[in-house]
Amino acid sequence: MPNPEFVGLVNSLQATAEAALGDLNAATASAARDGLLEERRARQTAERSLKLLTMLAEKTRGNLDFTEADLLTDAIASVRERLAAPSPSADTTDAN
Repeated sequence: MPNPEFVGLVNSLQATAEAALGDLNAATASAARDGLLEERRARQTAERSLKLLTMLAEKTRGNLDFTEADLLTDAIASVRERLAAPSPSADTTDAN
């Protein structure tokens, strides 16, 4: 059975990265309003979260149950995919 604290940690790191990459919700709206999600800074936040998720995977390898390992692997893949995608501002500059 997955450890609820571990699941919460992985979900929190993933949510931080996704929020920085533009998935705004009520929890991140104030950060956007305060300028904390400026593109360069937001990308750094997402990259930092990815590094933490990757480190967590390395340090826990062989010590997680299937559900925990799958959750962590999926979170890393999701954040990597989002970081590899072109930013919305890059799309608007290409249109000109």
